[in-house]
Amino acid sequence: MLDLNGPLVLDGGLSTALEQQGADLGGALWTARLLADEPARLAAAHRSFFDAGARVATTASYQASVEGLVAAGYGAPEARHLIGSSVTIAREVAEEYPGSLVAASVGPYGAYLADGSEYTGRYGVSAARLRDFHGPRLELLAGAGPDLFAVETIPDADEAEVLVELLDEIGLPAWFSYSVKGNHTPAGQLLVAAYAVLIGCRSLVAAGVNCSDQADVLGAVRTAVAVTGLPAVAYPNRGGSWDADAKSWAYGDPLDLDLVAGWLAAGARLVGGCCGNGPADIAALAGNVAVTRPG
Repeated sequence: MLDLNGPLVLDGGLSTALEQQGADLGGALWTARLLADEPARLAAAHRSFFDAGARVATTASYQASVEGLVAAGYGAPEARHLIGSSVTIAREVAEEYPGSLVAASVGPYGAYLADGSEYTGRYGVSAARLRDFHGPRLELLAGAGPDLFAVETIPDADEAEVLVELLDEIGLPAWFSYSVKGNHTPAGQLLVAAYAVLIGCRSLVAAGVNCSDQADVLGAVRTAVAVTGLPAVAYPNRGGSWDADAKSWAYGDPLDLDLVAGWLAAGARLVGGCCGNGPADIAALAGNVAVTRPG
């Protein structure tokens, strides 16, 4: 069902849509808290992005892990159920919009730490620890039946090495996106080297960039396409900075739609928004993509 011959519009920041609804996203679980407490809010947020023109819903599993949910007071069986429910909630909404897809969000290890290290990488843990963390949640998400994985906001090529091995073991299609700073990952690796880690991963359908400054997207897209030979995925945040203590963004300027044509020309086929981009922003993007899609 994933046709990348032309551009496909992704959703925006799920947290942003939820905040616009008045949801409280404080705490280490972030959007994952709503899986247990307010699933109807999550469904409404997914619906708002589909109504805006998105054709992919990204699940509320970015920060969800059995370890994190257990630490928050849930039993292990309930934690496993809640992770799977992120896909179920999105799927039920997607079925209202024929042809739409569900991407199971897989955030970095640093998202579980909830200390801002998802934007720096270099967690000081072993590859074995990263594998033990990511493996079970990937299996739980895959078992819930998404169309693909959205492996996103990865700050470190060392973590990517672990993830691509796990992705091929599971075999579900996936896009893979780094967060970037200029031509480096937040952990300091050159993007050329970081994208080279993805070469040969049989499960990947696209590679690119998310939750990064829009000014850095074009360079990352060009590098991702040149290195991997895959279509690119691009969904920047709204700029600004993350306050790890307050668990909130201080947002910058809205997406400059004049940049989108360049992303598409460079090979981006999955385009959307990340933190700070709500349904109205995705509606504007969808209208722009309809006009500027490559022939």
